[in-house]
Amino acid sequence: MKMNAKLFKVLSNQTRLDILGWLKDPEKEITSVTCETVQYMMNEMGGICVGDIVEKSGLAQSTVSKYLNDMQEVGLLESERHGKWTYYRRNERNIVELAKKIKEEL
Repeated sequence: MKMNAKLFKVLSNQTRLDILGWLKDPEKEITSVTCETVQYMMNEMGGICVGDIVEKSGLAQSTVSKYLNDMQEVGLLESERHGKWTYYRRNERNIVELAKKIKEEL
């Protein structure tokens, strides 16, 4: 993962940080659906549905979609598309790599 200004700009937004936190433990954080539904989305769909992230954030779908896209562009998130729905999860490998680079280089 490349450290650059765009990455840190993405991380400078509190809602984006919140989303990363929610996706770290979605069974606890995404309460708009049952725990079993969250487990199904994670296991079968590869992440959490945008609609559930929108509901948790209280923001417009277009704003959340932009935030998710920005986080995916810098490598913090991965997504899977199933029909008309997109499901997001953290890119744990890149997040660990980023933490290591921050520790070593900054």
